[in-house]
Amino acid sequence: MAYLNLADWIDNTEVEGPGKRSAIWVQGCTIRCPGCCNPGMFDLVSNQLKSSSEVIEWISQAHKQYDTEGVTFLGGEPMLQARGLAEVARGCRDLNLSVMVFSGYTMENLKHNPMPGVLDLLAATDLLIDGPFLAEKPDIQRNWVGSMNQRFHFLTDYYSENIIPRRDYAYGLEVRISDDGSAKISGHPEAIKLINLIEIPKIPRTHI
Repeated sequence: MAYLNLADWIDNTEVEGPGKRSAIWVQGCTIRCPGCCNPGMFDLVSNQLKSSSEVIEWISQAHKQYDTEGVTFLGGEPMLQARGLAEVARGCRDLNLSVMVFSGYTMENLKHNPMPGVLDLLAATDLLIDGPFLAEKPDIQRNWVGSMNQRFHFLTDYYSENIIPRRDYAYGLEVRISDDGSAKISGHPEAIKLINLIEIPKIPRTHI
């Protein structure tokens, strides 16, 4: 059993992949793309340590409550914690849930210079979106990707290319307001840029 260092998670989201999904953001990234909307997840520091079995149980409960169709791994950089995420991905497969992964590394790099657990994670992944975020090349034509260089890799037949064109949202964005008045924002980087231009007093905001 592996342990994961998590930055945040959401039980049920509709802006981090196809359909209703649970989303997990890991802590730590060495790529550190300029303009990333999650710079607070760059540092390789201890945040929220959870065992893979704990994460699988949480995903299972979210699936029962919200009828989710899958899980998405983001960050941070998921490939830095590929061993633990591979265990979670296999657990998701057992639950008949799809697995989607965002990585700043390219598929070529992941295959030719794999870090520990990367090939196992890819083997349990249905959809990989690869490549660093390039702020100077924003992409608002395709679902979920932040910049035009990023690519969709369909590693199984769970999804097909018909999910790529943007349909439901001009920019996918969700805002969750907690009981303490703080706001948690998730979704497309361009949408987060727009909402950051809006002055909302007395509401601490966290981007995920």
